[in-house]
Amino acid sequence: MSENKVVPAKLPSNQFDHFYRGGDRIGALRHGPGGPMRPEEWIGSVTTRFGEAEQGLSKLPDGTFLKDAIASDPIAWLGKEHFSHFGLSIEVLVKLLDPDQRLPVHFHPNKAFAKQHLGLDHGKTEAWIILEAPAGAGVGLGFKEKQNKEDLLKLVRDQDSQALLASLRRSEVSVGDAILVPAGVAHAIDSGIFVLELQEPTDLSALLEWEGFAVDGNKDGHLGLGFETVTDALMLDPLSDADFDSLVMRNVFSGGALRTVLPIKADGYFRAHLAPQSGDFEVGFAIALVLNGTGEITFANAAAMPVTQGDAIVIPHAAGKYSISGANVIVCRPPLGELAKTAS
Repeated sequence: MSENKVVPAKLPSNQFDHFYRGGDRIGALRHGPGGPMRPEEWIGSVTTRFGEAEQGLSKLPDGTFLKDAIASDPIAWLGKEHFSHFGLSIEVLVKLLDPDQRLPVHFHPNKAFAKQHLGLDHGKTEAWIILEAPAGAGVGLGFKEKQNKEDLLKLVRDQDSQALLASLRRSEVSVGDAILVPAGVAHAIDSGIFVLELQEPTDLSALLEWEGFAVDGNKDGHLGLGFETVTDALMLDPLSDADFDSLVMRNVFSGGALRTVLPIKADGYFRAHLAPQSGDFEVGFAIALVLNGTGEITFANAAAMPVTQGDAIVIPHAAGKYSISGANVIVCRPPLGELAKTAS
């Protein structure tokens, strides 16, 4: 693919079936199929679902997989500096999550565990930006008290969902909250919370409960490693108050200036900035989602693009610097190369 074809593009919807209910709000926002069992959209994804060959991959408007387009001209898409640090990996997976039922208590392995047991370069640290939330809705993040692995495995064997959910530290959430979820930390999300998620580019989830969900956890809940092994990746100690507070930002949508919307600890994994009505961005690969409003993105090296609510845009390095006006847009970007080296 020649560089003059490497231009910003609006991405088609990429919803697909999952094991929990939801997806209508994604369908309404992104002009996709909606629910009842399509609660996730993977936006600008070059990541496949665990064990799948193609499902999860995003396509460009011409039907080309974004992954293949990047591989054909990585410098134009990613830039020399990014390519020198990360190769063909875009280093981030952006999702919309729209659960119509509570997400089960689960966790994700870190980089070291994923490398040792699965031969992968990434774990799954993730972050949630809350787009909608019913009154009183919340998330569980980490255990309230130190857990004993054998006692926890018994709860998993018994599928004691009530005890597993009660073991988590609960925090109510509101629109505009942003929460970083480090790999290894057990967590759950209440029904009805609409989330923009950034994460490391893998599909690595280990379930602690699955009663009432369309999944066989005994077969598919442990990444093929068995629960005895996969729970070695689980953080059994509770987060300290200081650590918990460092993972949560409140009311990130307020204010009028371009700003980061994730806790600073996220920068070694991924970055997200909000351009409220206006914002100027440095050159670099990005995936942008228009939250609301109608406006325009102007590029140094590409034609201006009109945008409106629900548009998802992949922006290549070759487009140069760009400016956003007239719409509220979250711009999701790869991590800073030097910080990524020390991210565990």
